[in-house]
Amino acid sequence: MTDTVIQTGDFTASFQIEDRPIRGRAVRMGAASLTPILARHDYPPNLARILGEAVSLAALIGASLKFDGRILVQAEGDGPVRMLVGEYTTGGGVRGYARYDEEAWAYLERLNKGGPPHMPQLFGPSGRLGLILIQDNPNLQPYQGIVPLNKGTLAQCAEDYYLMSEQVPSRIRLAVEQTNDGGWVAGGMMVQRIAGDEKRGDTNEAWREAEALFGTLTPTELADPNLPMPDLLFRLFHEQGVRMEEGRAVTDHCTCNEERLLHTLRAMPEESLRDLVEPDGTLAIDCQFCARHYVLPIERVAGPAH
Repeated sequence: MTDTVIQTGDFTASFQIEDRPIRGRAVRMGAASLTPILARHDYPPNLARILGEAVSLAALIGASLKFDGRILVQAEGDGPVRMLVGEYTTGGGVRGYARYDEEAWAYLERLNKGGPPHMPQLFGPSGRLGLILIQDNPNLQPYQGIVPLNKGTLAQCAEDYYLMSEQVPSRIRLAVEQTNDGGWVAGGMMVQRIAGDEKRGDTNEAWREAEALFGTLTPTELADPNLPMPDLLFRLFHEQGVRMEEGRAVTDHCTCNEERLLHTLRAMPEESLRDLVEPDGTLAIDCQFCARHYVLPIERVAGPAH
């Protein structure tokens, strides 16, 4: 089962470095998940890569959730990119979208001469990263942790989140590349230190060793579809021994539906809704994530006009 899922190329899986107080997770995404998400929108390549990182990060974190629900990796600010969202549901579905200013983005591309931008360039000085946990139980409020987007990469900002919000030393690497056939492949990996106790003793030395080995990981290795993730883990941690657990498939899956859309629309002021009505008395709404088109009679949302 583990080999079958992992060999599909779209999966998340946990791993354990043998006899070390280190836990880890890995993700790979491609044709069944990331490619269709990025293909729906004509994002500039560098923006597509950043969005792919957000979706990968959501899957990397979401694979550890102990409840039914979803996690949103949401970055926003007042820079060229106003909002970027990657989402993972505990069933293995992922989705994502980005909203950006085309003129400001074009200027940034000229400034960087096509090179990859860093987070403050993308989101401005007020940029922030939110990790939002939403349980399927409607009686439970979402949990949100926020950190500034003031580091070079999304992965570094996520490391800050774990250190500041959960006091868990973590190292994260994300890589997204476009393939020769126009598709996309992403890879991500995370290692975290397990706190010491009477049984484990001090875990600092083992953590420093794992950090050093993890630091040799390259983006090319992470996003190479021809390098199986178990082989990559063995390459990194073979001296200590590493065991990869059962993988979980990751698929392109949007959680939008008519009921959820109606709930959102009914929370809007009726006057605003009336301004959106088409001549035939309907509301035409597109999902920002999957571009699915909804047509709803205004009476279903706001009731008859007075």
